[in-house]
Amino acid sequence: MGILNDLFEYWPRLVEGLCISIQLALLAYVIGIPGGLVFAVATMARSKLIRTTAVVLVEIGRGVPALVVLQIIYFGLPINLGGFLAAGIAFGLTTSAYTSEIIRGGLQAVPKGELEAAQALGMKYATTLRDVIVPQGMRIALPALVSFCVLMFQATTLAFTIAVPELMAITRSISSQTFQFFNMFVIAGLMYGVITISASLAVERLERRLAKHV
Repeated sequence: MGILNDLFEYWPRLVEGLCISIQLALLAYVIGIPGGLVFAVATMARSKLIRTTAVVLVEIGRGVPALVVLQIIYFGLPINLGGFLAAGIAFGLTTSAYTSEIIRGGLQAVPKGELEAAQALGMKYATTLRDVIVPQGMRIALPALVSFCVLMFQATTLAFTIAVPELMAITRSISSQTFQFFNMFVIAGLMYGVITISASLAVERLERRLAKHV
């Protein structure tokens, strides 16, 4: 009953923190998924310089932990972006590095016949990329992208290290005041679980629907 009492008592603050976590994740997606598409296309470019540069940047982005990127953006830059924006940019950069590989896999999975048909019609490479490869490749990559977005939502818990008032920071604040650490972290875990499990079920449904069109 103690957990239920704490849940009802601190529900408004916890929901406020959860909303900030969701907003932070959405900002990361807005920055990261288009960035991942750019990197994915760049890693497939005909220019060796562009291709090599993109691959190096992606590998660096995948190799550096999200927490380190977060600290660099917040503490290392000569301008004060504010905690929320700094976290959004940091998570966006990490998202772009990881989603680039997912998107690249989707682009490469587009049937060769589609490309040959575009070439037969005399379409330029840029037009083929825009109208044929990217739309189909993104559809193929969509389930994996959504799955990664779920993981990125969980990673927003790292934002408490720079005092962003997301769910984890609110939970820690309440716990330090009430000393109900177990109850509060169980509640936070359940709130994260509701979001992630719902998203996972949505991914499974999306995969089944897309499979019908393959």
